Amino acid sequence: MDSLLSGVQYVLNLGPTVILPIAILFIGLLFGTGFKNSFKSGIIIGIGFVGINLVIGVLVDNLGPAAQQMVERFGLSLTVVDAGWPSAAAASWASPVAAVLIPICLVVNIILLVLKGTKTLDIDIWNYWHFIAAGATGYVVTGSWWFAILCAVLYEIVVLKVADWTAPLIQKYFGLEGISLPTGSTAAFGPIGILIGWLITKIPGLNKLHADPESIQKRFGIFGEPMMMGLILGLVIGLLAGYDVGGVTKMGISMAAVMLLMPRMVKILMEGLIPISEAARNFLHKRYGDRDIYIGLDAALSVGHPSVMATALILVPITLFIAVILPGNRVLPFGDLATIPFYIAFVVAFLRGNIIHSVLAGTVMVTLSLWMATDFAAVHTLMMEGAQFTAPGGATEISSLDLGGNLFNWAILKFSQMWNAIF
Repeated sequence: MDSLLSGVQYVLNLGPTVILPIAILFIGLLFGTGFKNSFKSGIIIGIGFVGINLVIGVLVDNLGPAAQQMVERFGLSLTVVDAGWPSAAAASWASPVAAVLIPICLVVNIILLVLKGTKTLDIDIWNYWHFIAAGATGYVVTGSWWFAILCAVLYEIVVLKVADWTAPLIQKYFGLEGISLPTGSTAAFGPIGILIGWLITKIPGLNKLHADPESIQKRFGIFGEPMMMGLILGLVIGLLAGYDVGGVTKMGISMAAVMLLMPRMVKILMEGLIPISEAARNFLHKRYGDRDIYIGLDAALSVGHPSVMATALILVPITLFIAVILPGNRVLPFGDLATIPFYIAFVVAFLRGNIIHSVLAGTVMVTLSLWMATDFAAVHTLMMEGAQFTAPGGATEISSLDLGGNLFNWAILKFSQMWNAIF
């Protein structure tokens, strides 16, 4: 089992820039695109993800230290540290059930497609770690392999259903034709965020407030362009972090670069994906009529939209402020602050890019997430100990917004605890 897990981890450690081109090559051949076109599409998609990862790297490398500086500058002291999704993913892959869950989740997806239980073919294998995290949660609480598999499959089914439900929304708003986004954390934050967003649009007064990148640019000219919005928000974050003039300027330019470059990287990726998506639709149309099949990819495709990034950057200091004043919260946000764009992608699309409404909805989402992450801390810490990860600094426990603070994983935790109490 150890050698199997090591082999699986080796492949997965190659990341989406390697796994996706291989998956696209096989899918293209399956749908009759031919080796030449399938190979070309796979390489272009790989290049697109290299670009996306580089831009996300700029975001994380600049936003993470700024958040840490804010924490130190304002003297925040909370006993549970948000170690971020990378540590949560590592803990998931280190779980004893990880190796068996990858093929199981893939088979479940195929069976659901055949039975018309989903429209999404989830080829984002690396992000299966979210399903494995649910299984690992069940295993830590109950010690049962079978229950762990049940938890992972339940999580996967719900995520695929959310991906199907939101696919028309993200295709229309983000221009991702034929795509759905079955990333576990994005899907988990989506339904509750959309519900909150819908409620906000029904509140008199608030429902009249509107600001999206297009209207901002129309009103403020060059200062309303996405890169200028990134520059301004970056400068504000740099000032809150207490940087000197050079540091503030660097932060502003970096965030401007993220706002400008991310949509261009997504465009490159879509250039490779469109031929495969069209071939898949034609293939299925000949055999199953007008049945739609979505290609499931990483929600990173959505985070580069100006409305998503602007909302996320505004939410960074808001999240830190909420953590301090929120009764019952013990989580110090840090590692997952840079991944807030993933959590709000669906609600921003639902609200058609209205940044004001998206920030309000995001504020409520973050509040709920901090409570859930606090409740999840004990089990999350046990999972991290299995990956030989120790709490940094003066923290006594570890959690994360991505794993511990998402609604679906928290529901799995409660289900596991109830099962353990009964059986």
